[in-house]
Amino acid sequence: MKASTVSSARRARRPSGKSSADAILIGAKRLFLAEGYDGVNLERIAEAAGVSRQTVYNQFGSKEAVFRSMIEFHWASINRDDIFSNLHKARVLENPKAILNRFADAIFRFVSDTDQIAFTRLVISESRRLPWIGQEFYRLGKQPLLRAFVVCIEKMIEDRQLSCQNPELAAHQFLGLIQEFIIWPRVMAIGPAILEIPPDKVVIEEAIRMFLGRYRVDRDITPFRP
Repeated sequence: MKASTVSSARRARRPSGKSSADAILIGAKRLFLAEGYDGVNLERIAEAAGVSRQTVYNQFGSKEAVFRSMIEFHWASINRDDIFSNLHKARVLENPKAILNRFADAIFRFVSDTDQIAFTRLVISESRRLPWIGQEFYRLGKQPLLRAFVVCIEKMIEDRQLSCQNPELAAHQFLGLIQEFIIWPRVMAIGPAILEIPPDKVVIEEAIRMFLGRYRVDRDITPFRP
């Protein structure tokens, strides 16, 4: 085969435009999760993505920029889900239990369908040296997710479906009831004890039961005072 033909074939196999950016982020994510921040460089990212180092540099500029974009890319899988539009449109179409169930189910699917557990471990490990990693992980992921849920709770309060004086606190509480079972035991790799965790359906049902037991409209919401 002529050299020009080989060169053309290689170029044809290389992703371009948005597809090359996605390929870079997918390859980078795989490397960072396996080897940590310091174990990866632009050359290895380029090799994993099937592009040149110059392409990686032209699109991102630095390893830090790749990592920041990778965090955003990771969280985009839940942002592309219908969770946000569903929460905002559910104001009068569903009862609080159905809305909470939909939100909790979206969280479960995100954790199950992505590398969220491994990603959380990576962020915890690297944030001791590089605080911006933890800050970006929160800013690009949990913060907008939490804010969307707060808005949903506020709308349910406006519609007299919930009675709550602090929607942000309530949002944190509900997320905590879920994350304690689906994220932290796996992040901490607790071993055989993980078999003692209730099934996902039970976790969701009990979280909703506790949340509505505190905030549904027919409950007293006298603030707790220690």
